[in-house]
Amino acid sequence: MSIIIDHTKRVLVQGITGREGRARTKLMREFGTNVVAGCTPGKGGQEVEGVPVFDKVSEAIEASSGIDISVVFVPARLVKSAAVEAIEAGIKLIVLVPDRVPLWDAMAIATTAREHDARFIGPNTLGVISPGQGVLGMIGGRAASARQWFNEPIPRRTVGVISRSGGMTSSCGYYLSRKDIGLSTLVHVGGDSVIGLPIPDVALMFQDDPDTDAIVIFGEIGGSQEERLAEHMAAGRVTKPVIAYIGGKAAREGTRFSHAGAIIEGNRGTHAGKVEALRAAGATVVDGFGDLPDAVDGVLAGLPASAS
Repeated sequence: MSIIIDHTKRVLVQGITGREGRARTKLMREFGTNVVAGCTPGKGGQEVEGVPVFDKVSEAIEASSGIDISVVFVPARLVKSAAVEAIEAGIKLIVLVPDRVPLWDAMAIATTAREHDARFIGPNTLGVISPGQGVLGMIGGRAASARQWFNEPIPRRTVGVISRSGGMTSSCGYYLSRKDIGLSTLVHVGGDSVIGLPIPDVALMFQDDPDTDAIVIFGEIGGSQEERLAEHMAAGRVTKPVIAYIGGKAAREGTRFSHAGAIIEGNRGTHAGKVEALRAAGATVVDGFGDLPDAVDGVLAGLPASAS
């Protein structure tokens, strides 16, 4: 099973006529994603990769008998207007791929999403991939490589991956697959300081997925996503095994590190604090990224034979 994306979800691509929109629509369709419409103002009536293009999101929704997810490939300065249009038109999940989205724009998107009971992933995300089901965004680069790199789910050996790094999302999936571990869904939550679905929220989704046996985390210094996951674990809201690596151990005060969201304030968001919180809550935390696949393999081997 998968979370967020499967072959039944009807997907809209906003910015489909641009270079990235065209290339990633090709990836998504070839991987099995049900891309039913595209939207670029002023380009209605065209087709991209066999997908009809509309001027307005509302027109795409009407012509497609509804849209479940919109993936946004527009310049950063236009992300807010595109996301707000999609949310106000009734789409309940938006994937915001572009980086450099202004902070105030991301905050405005978050407010609009709350007002309309919608969710968004990103900004600054490579997206989501569920092997054998579909991809949202650009994980894998090409459908052929994505199929080669990422295992489909394997009974009693399937994990969900949540990452704060786009590149390491793919790396996690690749190296876990080489250990004969199946993947239900890989989610890059985005690297900015204001994001839609953070690590703890995605972990709760994996907790409810009957075919995800454990949760793998690629975390980073800065923010409190990992600490909030630890709180869910301590409270019994996340009971599936969690195996984590936290990047940024060598970073020192004043150092620029990684993403815009990797900001430490006082003692909040430190590498040591995240590791301590997760271990205290029962997570397996490895010291080196290269240790992650073996650690996951060991945890899965120790699960009861009846696990599902």
